[in-house]
Amino acid sequence: MPTSNRSHALVLGGSIAGLLAARVLADRYATVTIAERDRLPSAAEHRRGVPHGKHAHGLLPRGLQIMEELLPGLRGDLERGGGLIADILGNCRWYLNGRLLRQADAGLPALAASRPLIEGEIRRRVRALPNVTVLDGHDITGLCASADGRRITGAAISGAQPRTVEADLVVDATGRGTRTPRWLAELGFEPPVADRVSIGLAYTSCVYEEPAGLFGDDVFVVTTRFPGQRRSSVMQRLEGGRVLVTLAGVLGERPPETPAAMPEYARTLAVPDTYEMISRATPVSEPVPFRYPGYVRHRYENLTDLPAGLLVTGDAVCGFNPVYGQGMSIAAMNAYALREELEHGGEPDPYRYFAAVARDLEAPWRLAVGADLALPGVTGPALPESPLTGEYVGRLQLAAAEDAELAKAFIRVTGLVDSPAALLRPEIVQRVQRAGAVVTP
Repeated sequence: MPTSNRSHALVLGGSIAGLLAARVLADRYATVTIAERDRLPSAAEHRRGVPHGKHAHGLLPRGLQIMEELLPGLRGDLERGGGLIADILGNCRWYLNGRLLRQADAGLPALAASRPLIEGEIRRRVRALPNVTVLDGHDITGLCASADGRRITGAAISGAQPRTVEADLVVDATGRGTRTPRWLAELGFEPPVADRVSIGLAYTSCVYEEPAGLFGDDVFVVTTRFPGQRRSSVMQRLEGGRVLVTLAGVLGERPPETPAAMPEYARTLAVPDTYEMISRATPVSEPVPFRYPGYVRHRYENLTDLPAGLLVTGDAVCGFNPVYGQGMSIAAMNAYALREELEHGGEPDPYRYFAAVARDLEAPWRLAVGADLALPGVTGPALPESPLTGEYVGRLQLAAAEDAELAKAFIRVTGLVDSPAALLRPEIVQRVQRAGAVVTP
């Protein structure tokens, strides 16, 4: 139930991160308002504010676990809507370094579904909460602060009727276009340092009718870059007997944007699965391109002077390379950190909250940045030294093509269930050493 000293919370942004934040806030605040620039659809439809919405999306095991906890029954509703629940290892093909991770049941369900289905179902449930109001079609133009500037007291929003919305707590969930660092500077606070990784990512996605017999029980086929190569792909089964294919390239590689040219690009990938699928399948959509020059992590956890009444979540804190499929699951983990912060009672502590978010981000950040920095030409912040070196991870991945236990250990980390330190357990190190795998430069 809402606590008496928490009257109104305002969430800036109505995407998945904002919706999950609103769900958590609704348990602790008398009223919650979501302000969103888009006109939000009532059904599972694409919307302008999610330019990556027509590309591959999935929920990693940890993200699915948290969302089901916050919204009981969500998994079943997504399945009834056509989403596919499958084991993250047993029903997914992970081609790493040109070799398939040994498929085995890891006991970790993941979700394959379109972005509109996932977001639409979460939005339907959050909108049904009696103390949540959605102001769509309203852009956020700035933060409002107390006379001494030490507390955020709401936000100014534009729309048919521009207004100031007062709030006891403001949560920024506006995504990669967040303006909070700039607004903090305008209020006299030091903005967070931004760690940037320049990857030069480009990808093209197209939906096909699913050819019979090519997927079996699998729902995802992930082909990562072969050493020395800059091309990759993701295939996922969608609701309605369709398959979404995403062809990706980095550092100048540009996948084609016509159905006729896509098979030849797919032919150059490390393994033939993607080529075999799209050379036989019938496209049912036009290819959609997307560009992603780099990704950013705002280091709020390092700030020593923050105003009261302001928190940040989702891509507004850290936006990842989207080919790793971490974004929605990280948004769920941020919502979980917000819930734990609110359980302390009283005024939310931004320092404690951002420290918790930073802990959750460390593993996926290291995985993504470490993999990308291994490619010559990618620039970004150096990672702290760790015994979990790129050479060791490469050896583990190669050994996991034959060793199911190593494959399970690796996928538990990439599924955000275990920390990377789990890959350094003595029994795992011994298995890698026994395999004697050699990484090709």
